This record gives sequence, structure tokens and C-alpha cells, in this order.
Amino acid sequence: MNVLLIVCQVLLVITSLLLVLSILLHKGKGGGISDMFGGGISTSMRSSGVAERNLNRITVGVAIVWAIVVVLIGLATKFIS
Repeated sequence: MNVLLIVCQVLLVITSLLLVLSILLHKGKGGGISDMFGGGISTSMRSSGVAERNLNRITVGVAIVWAIVVVLIGLATKFIS
């Protein structure tokens, strides 16, 4: 059970960093960091481009994995002690 906790903690650090980076890449009101990497280029004003939609999917996926890992760490620490 100790190995599971260590794996979950490492996974939590990795997903936390990925989540922060993917949120920072999103286009905000001012364009955001995504403009630096060419993510701000979209043809229509109302709908987001393909890159923005893919970034949304990645962010939601990483957030779901992050939430599952947090719950697993909570359950593991409850049943270990």
C-alpha cells in the first residue's frame, strides 16, 4: 500500500504541473501566454480554433486525472493508518 501512495503522490505532482501549464496556455481576455506559441491564431471570433478546443480537452482530461489521484491519496491515507 505504501508503493501505491508514492505512485499517487508522484502522479499528483506531474498532473499538477501539467494542469497549471495547460491553464496558462489558454487564451484569456488579453490573449495570454498561448499567443506566444501561436495558439492565439483563430479564424473566427466567436468559436475557438482547433488548437483551443484540443487544449480544452487536454485540460479537462488532466483535471479529471488530478481529481481521481487526490481521492485515491485520501483513501490510501485513510486505510493505511
